[in-house]
Amino acid sequence: MLTSFEVMQAANISRATLNNYISLGLLPRPLVKNPEPGASTSARQIGYFPQEVLARLERINQLKKEGYAMADIARQLELDGFPAPEKIPAQQISTTQSPVTESSAHPKTPDKKNTPQIVVAAKSNVLRLTVDHIPYPAYMVNYNFEITWFNEEARTELLGAFENLPADIKDRNALSYLLNGRLGRNGANREELLQFYLLLGKGRFSRNDLMNILSGQADAAPGQAPDENLAEFRPNGTLVQLPLTLRLENDEIVHYNVYASYYREGILFIHLPSHADSDSLLGLLERRDEVIRNLLKKHLPVLTDVAVLVADLQSSVRICTELPPEEYFELINQIWASMEPIFRKYYGTHGKHVGDGMVYYFFPQPDCNYIFNALMCAQEMKSTMRKISKEWQLRKNWMNELYLNTGLNEGHEWLGIFHIETKVEFTVLGDTINHAARLSDFARGGAIWATKSLLGKLPAKERKRVKFGIRRRDAEGREVFVSAFYSRVSELTYLNDAARNEKLNDIAALPVTEIIEIGA
Repeated sequence: MLTSFEVMQAANISRATLNNYISLGLLPRPLVKNPEPGASTSARQIGYFPQEVLARLERINQLKKEGYAMADIARQLELDGFPAPEKIPAQQISTTQSPVTESSAHPKTPDKKNTPQIVVAAKSNVLRLTVDHIPYPAYMVNYNFEITWFNEEARTELLGAFENLPADIKDRNALSYLLNGRLGRNGANREELLQFYLLLGKGRFSRNDLMNILSGQADAAPGQAPDENLAEFRPNGTLVQLPLTLRLENDEIVHYNVYASYYREGILFIHLPSHADSDSLLGLLERRDEVIRNLLKKHLPVLTDVAVLVADLQSSVRICTELPPEEYFELINQIWASMEPIFRKYYGTHGKHVGDGMVYYFFPQPDCNYIFNALMCAQEMKSTMRKISKEWQLRKNWMNELYLNTGLNEGHEWLGIFHIETKVEFTVLGDTINHAARLSDFARGGAIWATKSLLGKLPAKERKRVKFGIRRRDAEGREVFVSAFYSRVSELTYLNDAARNEKLNDIAALPVTEIIEIGA
């Protein structure tokens, strides 16, 4: 008999993998008994495995290298003559220790690296699945179908067993990886995968939008057009279940139930074998806040195109001084609550900001222009802020005008995540956000200032809808608006505050313009 530690050493696997194989029924349950004479442990009981478990583990490892899905390995083991082991009952799996109980020198210290793959909820015997330990192929994409997260099962079974994803998000098209993966090289599978993605995309994208996203895969099924009946499909709600049938290299048919869970940040796909129990998976997907928080923590840093909006409340220190604390907090909360639906409308992603201002990121979308989204969002925010200002003038009988000063910029930057236990924040690194923040400092009276590079990225049709320019003063001191014009920050005539100029030194040479309005 072998202890669990001896099994792990001999097979070169972790305790988490060992526990996973037991819970999936690939390995027998250990025989828990008192330590054998001469065992170097102070534990009262140890889990023991039969010697033949090593041959079983060797075959499992071989099947994984050959590309077999975890759900199919058990069946293949039986075909190879390995008897089916008894699955570990749910009530035997603890929330605090693995089903294989072998103590170390400090048995009461939890080992975070060896967390069981499936755990039981503290007050029930129902299996509780976690994002970290989904035993089926799972991956997440943004709404351009670019991969932002994947698990090991998805990497080896579906996506092509790559070493690392490219840094640039535009090189991570999920369908491209699927079509070049182990199963995607089969012609019938390629057509099945293409139709599957077309079906999913019908929920938000027009056919032309989706085909533009997948344009690089136009040769996936030469001469075959997408099924017109797919136009009838519309995802209803936040969770969609669809069938997917793929053929293995040995011509065996594998049936999946694919669950697509929709979030603001993207779509989570989980490929569940049709014969597998879905209860624990559905239990996981019901915990939406927990799922997306855990997924975002694992969001890989990527290079991406982004438009950045930074908005700050003008004279916030003075306003904070004048208002009672409870009213100041009420005002700030009202501003945030009023702006949040606008950001959602234009697909804004909340970013990290110090103080009472706000930062939002706008990323490329398949069905709209992300830069124009940022401009429309800023314009709608400005209109909403006027209403809030009038409301507080009437309420407080004061003459103060409330302004949100906004800076807009675009660039190609690193996007990553800062997170603590209960909070996740998107963060963009680089000059794009720094310059947007400085433009927000520069703006006055609720103005919206944008960089020349941002407007230059707009298609001509959308740029014609934007009224922008620079306010100049003529020889007599009268203000004159010069339409469709840019200026370097250092040349704008009303920069006469020396302290303020010093703060804006890093954008002094930046060509900018003021956004006046956006027409229909």
